[in-house]
Amino acid sequence: MTSSHPGTLGIDFGTSNSAMAWATPQGTARLMALEGEALAMPTAVFYNAEDGTTHFGRDAIGHYLEGTEGRLMRSLKSLLGSPLLMETTQIGHQQISFQDIIATFLTTLRERATQSLGFAPTRVVMGRPVHFVDDDAERDAQAETSLRQAAQAVGFENVSFQLEPIAAALDYERRLTQDSTVLVVDLGGGTSDFTVVRLGPERMQQADRSADILATTGVHIGGTDYDQKLSLEQVMPLLGYRHIGPEQREVPSRVFFDLSTWHLIHWLYQPKAIAHAKTLRSNYSQAHLHERLMQVLTERHGHLMAHEVEQAKIRCSVTDADTRIDLSLIELGLQAALGVADMHAHLAGLLARTVACARECVQAASLTDRQIDAIYLTGGSSALRTFQRALQTAFPGVPLVEGDLFGGVASGLAYSR
Repeated sequence: MTSSHPGTLGIDFGTSNSAMAWATPQGTARLMALEGEALAMPTAVFYNAEDGTTHFGRDAIGHYLEGTEGRLMRSLKSLLGSPLLMETTQIGHQQISFQDIIATFLTTLRERATQSLGFAPTRVVMGRPVHFVDDDAERDAQAETSLRQAAQAVGFENVSFQLEPIAAALDYERRLTQDSTVLVVDLGGGTSDFTVVRLGPERMQQADRSADILATTGVHIGGTDYDQKLSLEQVMPLLGYRHIGPEQREVPSRVFFDLSTWHLIHWLYQPKAIAHAKTLRSNYSQAHLHERLMQVLTERHGHLMAHEVEQAKIRCSVTDADTRIDLSLIELGLQAALGVADMHAHLAGLLARTVACARECVQAASLTDRQIDAIYLTGGSSALRTFQRALQTAFPGVPLVEGDLFGGVASGLAYSR
């Protein structure tokens, strides 16, 4: 079913979460409920091996956490621009490419948009980071092409792209009453993007806004990188990471890096990977650490463990207090501490690189801090207290404005022309 209804569907296809908004040419963007009343949903697909059904978002994660037999796919956006994208993975009795899994997720987004609107949208503006892939223009272009092909494959006839931080700026502009020069900070699950842009109620009426965009920068660091670092530092030592073996050498670390990287975890469940993990036993002085590792792999607890790390990170940030990571699924009573000081220490390097990218953006715009009226935050990872403190230290006196962390980009995309 197609339609010529005038309007634009904005899709923020995120590494961790996705959102959609619709706007007519002169109208106000409205976010669409994706799961019940929720205006954003996790970018997750679960293939239920018990009954052959496919689930999305919180429903997908819920089935996995309840122990339903099947495959959970997350961080799909991280595969764009990667050679892995066209590789296939075993789903039930068939091989499916990761490109097709992305198309499957976009299909359900379009179906839910159609249900909400009463007609099938044909024009979509997709968000994209400043860099899908750092320092590789060819792979970056291929990433956008792959996402375009996935959108076209599910029925979108007119597909265009807008930089995610610029989309966030277009949404923020609707709330301004005077001209402002703003540093837009968009921290998602996989990337951190920055834009210095001139905004204002009169500028909003201009068709061509290219002169208002003073600079854009981006770095391939996001919330999943924070999760990986915290997992490596606080959880993986309980499985043998950095453990010194009988020959006074560390246990080979590759398995721990893969086990703390969401979109690589499922590869560790393959027979070849499990067989390799078994051979690591001779590298351990303490047998129980290796036993824990093998239990995680053979019982497929990797994604659930990663989920517990992510939830602990959020708790620690929201409450600004120490918490613990529940690992009782591996061993009764097993926990890993996660304190505010741990967050600060472990994430310092990643945050420094991220804030440096923000600084580069302001310098590229040939502005001083005093010429920046506000720093506008969007993207779920921008709520991280440790990041906000690092940003305030780098830009003292510049007010931080927290926007719609999960819906702002989608709304801005719907305003894009």
